[in-house]
Amino acid sequence: MAKADRLERLDTRREELEAEYRETLIAALEKTAGGSWGLFDHRQEKAARAAVAPVIETLDEIGQTVDSMREQLGMAPFTLHRDFMADRGPVKSSAVGEPKQAQAWLEKLKASGKYDG
Repeated sequence: MAKADRLERLDTRREELEAEYRETLIAALEKTAGGSWGLFDHRQEKAARAAVAPVIETLDEIGQTVDSMREQLGMAPFTLHRDFMADRGPVKSSAVGEPKQAQAWLEKLKASGKYDG
């Protein structure tokens, strides 16, 4: 019974952290969609990286914690975090800008029902 209770508490905490991750990501995406660059690290500019570093660190920390919890619970990895981190970094000059990319992410989250904005 104790193990079941512990797993239930772990799962509840996982859900809370995933919600916190989504809220943090959505706030950052909304800011980026409004014209602030740096979240996707397209330009790899020091100033932009520094400005967004706390958000990226928070997202990465939460994402890794959630992945660890999911592993303990026998669940699939936290794909939202993996997908977001995979979309960061240098892009071809013909790629859409970060504001448009952020808007596309917001639309994807809205379509999945995981965005209430």
